[in-house]
Amino acid sequence: MNSPALLHQVGVRAWEWLAANREHFRPCPGEDNPAEAFKPVGELAMAAAALLREGVAGSQQVADARSLLEFAWNDLLDAGDVLERVQREAPLTSACMEVYVHFHERGYRNPGLEETLRVVRALRGCSAAEVVPYRKLGIALAEHQLGLTVGSDLDGAVRETLLGRFPEPWTVDRDVAYAITHTVFYLTDWGARPDRVPSMIADYLDLWLPVWSAECVERRQWDLLGELLATDACLPEPALDGASWGGLAAAQAPDGALPAIGEMPAGDAGEVFELVYHPTLVAAFATTLATSRVLSALAATP
Repeated sequence: MNSPALLHQVGVRAWEWLAANREHFRPCPGEDNPAEAFKPVGELAMAAAALLREGVAGSQQVADARSLLEFAWNDLLDAGDVLERVQREAPLTSACMEVYVHFHERGYRNPGLEETLRVVRALRGCSAAEVVPYRKLGIALAEHQLGLTVGSDLDGAVRETLLGRFPEPWTVDRDVAYAITHTVFYLTDWGARPDRVPSMIADYLDLWLPVWSAECVERRQWDLLGELLATDACLPEPALDGASWGGLAAAQAPDGALPAIGEMPAGDAGEVFELVYHPTLVAAFATTLATSRVLSALAATP
């Protein structure tokens, strides 16, 4: 089992960096795909919501998470009105819904957006959208969370994913691993429900996640390592491997940022942000889940 102190260190530094760089999450005007431009905002909201949900962070991290949620909702999304406008312009997109669901979890509401979603999610085009199976699972989860039950079949969506078919472990490259990790994230509602993982899937991941994580450390693939460590923390009985977490901690820069691969990049602040925000967010999310599981295990120890 991993050290709570090491997890705390990685998490504190990651959240400090995210708070210091929050302006860089502002979507650029004139994006070719405005719905996808909000993806980083949704990821930020997801990580902050998970931290507040788990209740295992220090007071400064909690303050940072709440401040970031307020900033994202009010300053970046105009209390959700931006999402509603984009949803009306691109009625078949699920991106706005998937961003909104993380704010909705923490009590933020935009009635106009919710009414728009109730209309568009019932369209034939939404139910027939050609998306990969693990993305269908994410869409079904968001619909379920928002009370939009049209087409929400979580069990069926899981069976159709790559993870649900147990791919040969030696075929798991970056893209396959990403599909596997996000299947688990969606299945467990971002780590809130480890009990939702079927036993056969849990056994498969218990066996192979440590192997894939060790390979990431060897190849210095820090973004993917963070995804795998977060996935492990979503399982009913996580490994919480100390060596893998130690590798991630060693790769973290003093200011809290994490490179995606290899060393920290250098250059213009905005360009560096684009390269490191995702692995840093993933590290913040993974530490939240892992810390919660470690403390729960310690509390259960006689």
